[in-house]
Amino acid sequence: MPTERITFPGHDGTELAARLDLPDGPHLATALFAHCFTCGKDIPAARRIAARLAGAGVAVLRFDFTGLGHSGGEFSNTSFTSNVDDLIAAQEYLAGRGMAPSLIIGHSLGGAAVIRAAGSMPDIKAVATIGAPFNPGHVTDNFSDALDEIHTQGSAEVTLGGRPFRIGKGFVEDVSEAALDDALADLKAALLVMHAPRDEIVSIDNASRIFLGAKHPKSFVALDTADHLISRAGDAEYVADVIATWSARYLDLRRPAPPPGAPEGVVRVSEADPDGFLTDIVSGEGHHLLADEPLAYGGTNKGLSPYGLLSAGLGACTTMTLRMYARQKGWPVGHVSVDVSHDKVHAQDAKTSVGDKIDTWRRRITVTGDLSADQRARLLEIADKCPVHRTLERSSTVITELAD
Repeated sequence: MPTERITFPGHDGTELAARLDLPDGPHLATALFAHCFTCGKDIPAARRIAARLAGAGVAVLRFDFTGLGHSGGEFSNTSFTSNVDDLIAAQEYLAGRGMAPSLIIGHSLGGAAVIRAAGSMPDIKAVATIGAPFNPGHVTDNFSDALDEIHTQGSAEVTLGGRPFRIGKGFVEDVSEAALDDALADLKAALLVMHAPRDEIVSIDNASRIFLGAKHPKSFVALDTADHLISRAGDAEYVADVIATWSARYLDLRRPAPPPGAPEGVVRVSEADPDGFLTDIVSGEGHHLLADEPLAYGGTNKGLSPYGLLSAGLGACTTMTLRMYARQKGWPVGHVSVDVSHDKVHAQDAKTSVGDKIDTWRRRITVTGDLSADQRARLLEIADKCPVHRTLERSSTVITELAD
């Protein structure tokens, strides 16, 4: 996916560092991502979610809050309120580019911040939280042993995630007084709450309180054994896929018409995981599937292999062709199914150079219904007239047999 490195002024004018991940194709909507407490825009969960959404036509802005990552300013001078204001500044930046966000996503404390900020963003139609606390003051549990020093000295240096941070008294007071009750009750957007039941940083009861505090439409998805930071690739991919699928119900993701003359529209294929082989495939309006490789070949086995997709195309075209012919003839065909096998593996084939006529697809067609032997023989002949069969046969051998 194309990515722009940009900066924009935050709540106090300080330049904030950001990445704008853009679709490799039509831009259908824009999302804004808020990272967890003391994290940054480049954590794996944020990158994977952005990549998955970009594959669905949604641009994603992820940025470092004031005083974090590559953004300017002093972290010790920030607060929960300043994070909310940074989000509003990000929304204003996007709106200024004609890309006002309609989806906002927040992870951990960022989840609480997006709930609070959404009320000030008129174009937001969907809000998604991941491991968010109901009470933003929950974050002080991460440095509870330093609270006395912070209150008496005005600030203290604490270690969070192996890194030193200076926490100011203003931050503690602000986050402790913050509440989400009113923001949830007034939320005018659809809400998706995602939380791991075994989250040891922010307990699952926070998700319950957020969910109960909001009005419909709202949804809850359990993240099973995921950790708080969604650090495992498989968990991050699952979160990304759920958000992309759920948000499509509330965002205007209608795709533009395909270019003139393009046969049956345009199929857009783009990487969903540059470290593996997971691939997003989108065709026309609302048709989405995944391609991948098996675990044995370095993939994550979350979708059909490329050759599996070819086999699926042959099988689908065969069943449709037979159904169309039987319908035209008025024959009593009850059900059609096709088992397709292919004699080589894509990942192995990609490493070799071979001659012609090396592909062999074998179809085993099952047709139910009160059909005569002549009718069944004719259906076998019609199977070989399926357009995908003809396309493959120009350079491949297709063996077809009719099941008993």
